[in-house]
Amino acid sequence: MSERRATIVTVAEAAGVAPSTISRALKGDKRISPETRARIARVASELGYTPYASARALASGQSGLIGVVVGPITNPFYTQLLYEAVRQIGERGMRLLVIHAGPGPLENSMADALLQYQVDGCLISSVDLPSHVGAVCAANAVPVVMVNRVAQADTCAVVCDNEFGSVQLGELLLRRGRRRTALVRTSTPSSTARERDAGFTSFMQAAGHPPVLRLDGQSCYEGGFAAGQQIAALTTAERPDSVYAVSDIMAYGVLDALRLAGIAVGRDIAVVGFDGLPQSARPIYNLTTVEQPIGPMISRALDLLQARMRDRTLPDETISLRGRLIERGSSRSIP
Repeated sequence: MSERRATIVTVAEAAGVAPSTISRALKGDKRISPETRARIARVASELGYTPYASARALASGQSGLIGVVVGPITNPFYTQLLYEAVRQIGERGMRLLVIHAGPGPLENSMADALLQYQVDGCLISSVDLPSHVGAVCAANAVPVVMVNRVAQADTCAVVCDNEFGSVQLGELLLRRGRRRTALVRTSTPSSTARERDAGFTSFMQAAGHPPVLRLDGQSCYEGGFAAGQQIAALTTAERPDSVYAVSDIMAYGVLDALRLAGIAVGRDIAVVGFDGLPQSARPIYNLTTVEQPIGPMISRALDLLQARMRDRTLPDETISLRGRLIERGSSRSIP
């Protein structure tokens, strides 16, 4: 075997045909005889030749790449979402290109990357889509689907029903005899957090038990831990009897802070979260939560994306899926 990297030219030389014949044969062109196609395929295999994806993109007008934007991977939710996206995109014969992973808005350079790499479409989670990025994608016929975020102009969206899930958690706390609730929310511009905050607050107010304390957990473990410390520092009379953290990662911080302060979680204070991360089932947390249907959310998002890759004239859609309430030991009834 040659030490050179195999190219269409080296395959053509080895097979004794023109490079254009190699290209047509590997595409299954019927104008090339079955015997010649088989011989060329055998030579290409022996030389380890695979057509470059970029070359296929030039020929077909599609790169087979789906751009993905996720939040900070320090939050296990985004790690889980990214894993599911890789798996499902691969099953559909495409490949994933991570455009952005981390906090903060999409910058102009990331919008440029969507075009430079000729992605066929883009899934965006964790951040709101700046208007200029949306305009660039729309102008270049790159469909965008928001996942776990509300739809914006020229985009579709697949979301979990955050308000319904938050109401479920409120109902659960009231059934457990919990009436003095603290809400660990976030000041970050997250549509998901806003919906969870609004759904829970509206329900508890209507029930006559509005949250007695609202703290900013900053959408991270450290923020949840700081909120838990503030709660633990209150006197027993001032302390809430339950805490709703609008994400599991913040709830973990709250739980750890309360336990370090000697407070019995599940008895003295109930704690509930939202996302349904696998870590929530660990005995150290045993967290009551609403599990987001990440698999179905990614599947529906890819359905929307591929439909618009085929037909750019389809109207925008928003799909809302309900999560699953999982009751665990962190939300027991008041003794």
